[in-house]
Order: sequence, then C-alpha cells, then structure tokens
Amino acid sequence: MALLTAIPCLPVADIKQAADFYAEKFGFAAGYVGDDYGVVERDGVEIHFWPANQPGTAGAEPHLAGSGSCRVRVSDVKALYEELRVLDVVHPNGALDAHPWGPEFTVLDRDHNALTFYQAAGTES
Repeated sequence: MALLTAIPCLPVADIKQAADFYAEKFGFAAGYVGDDYGVVERDGVEIHFWPANQPGTAGAEPHLAGSGSCRVRVSDVKALYEELRVLDVVHPNGALDAHPWGPEFTVLDRDHNALTFYQAAGTES
C-alpha cells in the first residue's frame, strides 16, 4: 500500500466560471464540470473545486470562496512564470523569487485562491 497523489480541492463561488478561468488563464482543460463539483487538469496535475456559495449551509458559505491555497511543483518555474505573468494573474506579492527549497511564484484565481508554483531546489535548468 502506498499513497499515490494528493489533489487540492478549492472553494469557489461558481464551478463553471472557475473552470473557464483556469482554462483561459492557466491552460488547464476541463474534466468534469457540474453544479456541485469541478475538475480541471494540466500536464497530469488535477485541481478540483467545490461550491462555496450556499449562505445557509455551514461549511459552504460564500465567504469561504477564495480562502484556499495549494502548491504545485513544476519542471520549469521560470518558463511558467513568464507564461502567466503576461496574463496579469501573478499575486501582487508573489513574483518569482528564490528560496532554500527552490524558486517559486504565486498566482490568484478568479476567487482569490492562491496557487504557488515552485521548482524543487537543485533542479533548475
């Protein structure tokens, strides 16, 4: 028995609008997109969405949309940074920067969930 992968599931206000944004701005393709759940994929990385848009339902309140974050390890963080920088989605405080664990940058989705893309230290080209 082994753990195989982890998939972030982010709170969003509208599943279809989130999936469209990920396709347009981040290059993800829509997998399943329904009213109650969504899946997008790029290069084998999946991100899932759940609707935080039900004011009367504990745990699904609208204020939770945009409160999520995740980290995605990539093979060429500089190239991805250049791809996404021109689309104006890089977090104002999330420019590409070096860290002991490797270079990283952060973008915001349409709901303001944060996605940090990083390249493991020692794997830079």
